[in-house]
Amino acid sequence: MAVELAAFGRFVGDWRVQNALFNESTRQWSESALLWTFDWIIAGRGIQDVLVDEAGTALGTTVRTWDERAGWRVVWFCPRAAEHVVLTAHDLGDRIELAGVQADGRPVKWIFSAILADRFTWDGWCSNDDGETWWHEQHMEAQRLTQ
Repeated sequence: MAVELAAFGRFVGDWRVQNALFNESTRQWSESALLWTFDWIIAGRGIQDVLVDEAGTALGTTVRTWDERAGWRVVWFCPRAAEHVVLTAHDLGDRIELAGVQADGRPVKWIFSAILADRFTWDGWCSNDDGETWWHEQHMEAQRLTQ
């Protein structure tokens, strides 16, 4: 595996997730348990994940591919919410930072942190003022189930 591919390759497997999602309209947090599965695609040149709720319904999928000219290109699809987010990612060793734009044009940043072999944290942030300020929209604590 190329060094660059290891950034997301280390997540391949199944993860149990404690998810907290902020509702911007109600200003309330809701919690749920999710399953997050990562696997290799395109002959090892990319990673795809699928996020599934407790009922077994797929919530969305992310496709991450390595482009030697541009680095990581990342796209999240969530058909139920009509969401499509395009991002770039940067591996900073103990964390991965992603930045992009969601379907409504607002900037987002996503951060994988506290990455260990058996756990990691993921946080999503959104800006309503073109990146001047950010509000925390999602927090996930992931625990490895399988590799």
